[in-house]
Amino acid sequence: MSNTQPGRPPVTDLATWQAARDELLVREKAHTREGDAIAAARRRLPMVEFDPKVEVVGANGPVPFIELFEGRDELVVYKHMWWDGAPHQGQCEGCTHVPWHLQDASYLHARGVSFAILTTGAWDEVAPFVEFMGYTQPWYSVRGVEEPAGGEMGYLASYLRDGDRAFLTYSTTNRGCEIVNGSLQLLDITPYGRGERWQDTPEGWPEGRDACWFWRTDADGNPTWGETGRPAPQWTRPGAGPVETLGRQGHCH
Repeated sequence: MSNTQPGRPPVTDLATWQAARDELLVREKAHTREGDAIAAARRRLPMVEFDPKVEVVGANGPVPFIELFEGRDELVVYKHMWWDGAPHQGQCEGCTHVPWHLQDASYLHARGVSFAILTTGAWDEVAPFVEFMGYTQPWYSVRGVEEPAGGEMGYLASYLRDGDRAFLTYSTTNRGCEIVNGSLQLLDITPYGRGERWQDTPEGWPEGRDACWFWRTDADGNPTWGETGRPAPQWTRPGAGPVETLGRQGHCH
């Protein structure tokens, strides 16, 4: 192998590359099998029953939580943080990644699983935000609703319905929510990865930046967490222009 430029992978012939790739594949397969084993253990967790009639508020007004199942037996939700009174660009860039990467739940529905977004925001604030973002999945306000139906935001959670009974079966947060974000998984197979400081990269590689540094950008696409930035997907939405104030900022997960 030979290096042609600093900060680049070494250059080699295809056969040598394939040998190195096959060596890494052994570790990747072990990682996949361990993930399967963890999923098997996850399926064996106990569950917590709660009142399925607790009311949440959606596009059609107050409804009992059990209606989120839409007649199916399983339900996955993302609990989206909310900053009261903040403009659209001031909402959490960390929470933005989940609904944006799952705009269509057809494959979940085909397997008998419903999907919804929950948030503690008041519905009169949430509704225009959902319309602005162009989200297609159902959103509900769980303001004032306690766990496990409501509670702390920034979580993915799984529920099971048994007739008119409902149960929490699993919940995860922080990097556990990455399972929805396909962009991060794709970045992980690129030479420079996510471009973050915590990454283990060879000497001479581009210096990493703070976690999630590219999730908020200005109108020209430059990463910034200052007052000219929005969560990156918002710039694709009609009417999204330069901003002067963010209100209260969210926090990355």
